[in-house]
Amino acid sequence: MADVEAVRVESITAEELRRAVLDPDEIAVVDVREGDRYASGHISVAVELPFSEIELRAAELLPRSGVRIVVTDDDGASLAPAAAARLTAIGYQNVRVLAGGLRSWGVGGNELITGLNSLSKALGEFVERHYQTPKIGAGELHKLLSSGQDVIVLDTRPLEEFNHISIPDGIAAPGAELLHRVFDAVPSPTTQVVVNCAGRTRAIIGAQALLNAGIPNPVVSLENGTAAWLLAGLEPSRGATAQAGKPSAAGLAKAREAASRIAARFGVRTIDRALLDTFRSSRTDRTLYLFDVRTAEEFEAGHFPGALSAPGGQLVQATDRYVGVREGRIVLLDDPDLVRAAITASWLYQLGLSNVFIHPVAPADRTESGRVEKRILGDLYSGETIQPVDLAALIASGAVVLDLEAPPPYFRERLYIPGSIVVRRLTLVSRLDQAPGTGPIVLTSSDGALARLAAAELVWHGKRRVLALAGGTAGWIAAGLGEPGRGLDQPALDPSEALPKLPTLEQRRVTLAAYVHWGDVIVEQLDRDGLVQFRLPLAT
Repeated sequence: MADVEAVRVESITAEELRRAVLDPDEIAVVDVREGDRYASGHISVAVELPFSEIELRAAELLPRSGVRIVVTDDDGASLAPAAAARLTAIGYQNVRVLAGGLRSWGVGGNELITGLNSLSKALGEFVERHYQTPKIGAGELHKLLSSGQDVIVLDTRPLEEFNHISIPDGIAAPGAELLHRVFDAVPSPTTQVVVNCAGRTRAIIGAQALLNAGIPNPVVSLENGTAAWLLAGLEPSRGATAQAGKPSAAGLAKAREAASRIAARFGVRTIDRALLDTFRSSRTDRTLYLFDVRTAEEFEAGHFPGALSAPGGQLVQATDRYVGVREGRIVLLDDPDLVRAAITASWLYQLGLSNVFIHPVAPADRTESGRVEKRILGDLYSGETIQPVDLAALIASGAVVLDLEAPPPYFRERLYIPGSIVVRRLTLVSRLDQAPGTGPIVLTSSDGALARLAAAELVWHGKRRVLALAGGTAGWIAAGLGEPGRGLDQPALDPSEALPKLPTLEQRRVTLAAYVHWGDVIVEQLDRDGLVQFRLPLAT
């Protein structure tokens, strides 16, 4: 950390930043605040890059080290200078801090938008307004299902979210898989198709995708998704596993025809291998993202070298988790049928991204397999580690285990080492004296990477012996050394950093009402903001 703190970075004013975002050159705006601060209000084009996770997430989000980067925080002084210095220290060459932070941005009359994955969610509101996407209420859907009507519920969320909670008898068809598999999933061309998600956006996008594709069935979105189902007092399913199967030859032919209509309507550009190779050879001068939009299982079975797994629906729903440079080139890789790539590209086009291309990958070109190892920038802790098998004895001698893993999404069940305590990397040094006991401190995180980054800093400040758990919590669980804790009841070193609790029904009602209100105003807010322009289909 001493070297990082010695780095000095330049600043940029709010007016200069606005001009830079509006010019055609590449720029990335990153918000490095922690916890809920990003969701409380941020620049529309800013992507979340929490200070604690810079070394873990920067390489994928910002793959070109020479790209212009502007770092934002609340005031331009609390986090941004240290974050900019850290980015510079790990290899980024053109980093600046927004002078005065978001306070100065707001003083200039610029907009701050709230929420997570805000642009992707706002696209859903824009789409529903423009197309008048049809919808159905939870109570009406319940009547249809109860009376045995010819209706099918297709859930467009990732499988783990679907498994957590879903509509009874719903079938998982995540994201771009919806169009890919729909023709085999529906019993007949007259079956009523209801597209569901947790709230609004993904159901709207999924339903409109099917309508854009011209499928013959009546299609609606479930208004406010499983949240509305719960608030209506209806019983959900938990642990559901039903999935739409892989398409048959006939189903795939129909999906391919539908995708070609979408590609023509939205100007989706297919590139050949020669142009792809040209993009790859110039990636030091122009940001390039290579995303495989098939399922994670297909990706791991075999993929194009250098590609990252980004299933189409997740890429559209959380684009800011994948793309830090909106002006960069985005190439979507898919099977030769290009169904999932075409539908994904059409939404990225509507989201306002200009440089999106699709490319078919033949099986012979999938020369890599397995998960891609996360590229970590910066130095990991090379000091003392402990193997999972030795942890129990060290705890018995007075050691305490501090868990740095961030809260899970969707209030998903969290697995943890019994007795471990939640901490945050950002505040770990300042709160170290609160750690119980006087024995060794063992740091862990899901895979151990974040723990090793934190341990490298802790040795400069700590008065106690510091160890990193080899393989992290996942390594401990894999070793079968005991039953892990489950849930969100893991204690925190500081109450302000406690894990979120499952909301009550009334809290869900308030949250949904706030979300609906947000949807009512976000499109106008983005119009005033002027930094992002959603797009409609090409003129015919």
